[in-house]
This record gives sequence, structure tokens and C-alpha cells, in this order.
Amino acid sequence: MEYTIRPIRPEEWAESKALRLAALADPDASVAFVTTLAEANARPDGYWRERTRETAAGDTALAFVAESPDGEWVGTVTAQVEKPDGPDAEHIFGGAPTAPQTQFIGVYVRPEHRGTGLARELVRAGVEWSWSLADPRMERVRLHVHQRNPRALAFYRKLGFEPTGRTPDMPGRPGEHEYELALPRPEA
Repeated sequence: MEYTIRPIRPEEWAESKALRLAALADPDASVAFVTTLAEANARPDGYWRERTRETAAGDTALAFVAESPDGEWVGTVTAQVEKPDGPDAEHIFGGAPTAPQTQFIGVYVRPEHRGTGLARELVRAGVEWSWSLADPRMERVRLHVHQRNPRALAFYRKLGFEPTGRTPDMPGRPGEHEYELALPRPEA
């Protein structure tokens, strides 16, 4: 199946919300998210409009969507810029960065589209965008994988992401942690 992978547009907040709720309702994927389905369902539409506007702008983050040939949203990834001297650096999940980087968040592919290579293409789109940024120049891409998600861990390792040794605790989930993985910028 052919997919179109592209940045989301600000007016697509309802589609973005629907895909996020589907991810949180998916028992295989929900372990990866800090937000619960109940918390997401309780958020007003204004939250989703603002979230989509921010991740469509490409200033501090860019969200990509994968569409099937019939226009259904079937996957997503968001690359979020993180700077060591950013205003929220000390509040970044997994700790403040030591160099400019992007962090992938909200990676999701609907179950019926898994195993098609779509997740790889979504990650590739996010990595390419990350390397295209010039000010600041991104030094690495990082992401976090829940301890109970060995399939995702193997997937990202196959793409070149390596464990950093950092294992932050999951907020609000005592005894659970995530593995930080990073992909360094390739040498020119």
C-alpha cells in the first residue's frame, strides 16, 4: 500500500485528535504514552487546536502524518526541538539536553498498517526534518521506549538508534521506566 507522509496542517486538529485518541485506546501502543485516554478525552477542543497549530508550525516542533490512499490518517510522529538553553530545558522528559536535538514523541501506526514499513518512513521523515534545521543545528535525535515494549526497542535499534544509558522514570507510574535511545547526526 502506498502512503503519503506529510506535515500536518493547523486546521487538521480534529484529525490529529482522533488519531491521538486511537493511539491511547490501542492496548499495544498506550504503554508508550504519558497521557492516558481519560485525560486526553477530558481536554477541550481548544487544547487540540493549539496543540495542532504548534506542531504544524515547524518552529519548535513538526508533526508528520501518514495517509492511506483513501485519505485515512494511519500513522504519526512528532519531532520536537530541544535546546540546552531553552526556557523549559530543565522540564524536558529524560533530562535537559547537552546539545541541540529533536525528540520524537507520539510515534504511532494503526495496527492494521504495522509491518508495512510505514513506521520506518515516518521516522525517516522526522530525521530528515531534524537534520534540515540550521539554527540551531541538531546534533542528535532521541526518543524513549517503555521498558515493556521490546518490539519498539528492536525496531529503533535496527534504524541505528542506540541506548544512551539513561532510563527516566515514567511520570505517575511508580516502578516503570523508559529507555532513552539516540541517533547521532551523521558525519559529513
